[in-house]
Amino acid sequence: MSEAQMTSRAATHADITEIHRELMDLIDSMPYYGDRFKSYEKARLDKTFLRTLIELDPWHIMLLEMDGVTGGFLISGPANGTIFQYWSAIYPAYRGTPLGRFGMDAFISHWDNSRFHKASTYTRPENRPALALLKRYGYKEVARLEDHIFGEDYLVMERKFTKTVEEYDNGITLPLSKRLKLKAMALLDR
Repeated sequence: MSEAQMTSRAATHADITEIHRELMDLIDSMPYYGDRFKSYEKARLDKTFLRTLIELDPWHIMLLEMDGVTGGFLISGPANGTIFQYWSAIYPAYRGTPLGRFGMDAFISHWDNSRFHKASTYTRPENRPALALLKRYGYKEVARLEDHIFGEDYLVMERKFTKTVEEYDNGITLPLSKRLKLKAMALLDR
C-alpha cells in the first residue's frame, strides 16, 4: 500500500462555496465557543470576506489535499505586519490522518521568510487539541485575554517568523476595480 500524497495549494474563487460550507459546519460544531461568537463569526466570514482574502493573496486560503482531494484548509489574513490565522479545519473524513500536521508545516513553510514578522491566532483555553498543535509548531502563549470576546477568555498564541521583505503588508485594502469585482460576485450569491 502506497503512502498518501499530501499537497497544499492556494484557493481559487471556484473553491469558495465548498470552503464556506465547511467553515460554517466547523464553526457550528466547535464546543469551545458560545452561540454569540459563532453567530458573529459566521456573519463575518461570508463568501465576500473569503473572496477578499483570495484577492489579497490566494494563499490566505490554503487548501490541504490528500491524493488530489481537498481534506482541509487554513484561513489567514494580514494584520499590521502579522499574519493572523483565523481558522483551520481538517474535514471529518480526514481526521486521524497526518493532514493536520502537514497543513501546519505547509503554512509555516509558505509564510515564514516573507513579508510577516510573526503568525498570531486566538484560541480558547479549553481548546486543548488546538493548543497542543500550536505548541508543537513553535507557537507560544503571549497573553491571556480575560472576558475578551463576548465575555469569553482567549489566549493569544504567536510564532515568530523571519521577515525578509523590507516593506510591511498593507492589510486588507483593495483597489476599486477589485472591490467592484467582489461586489458583482456577491450579487451572484443571492
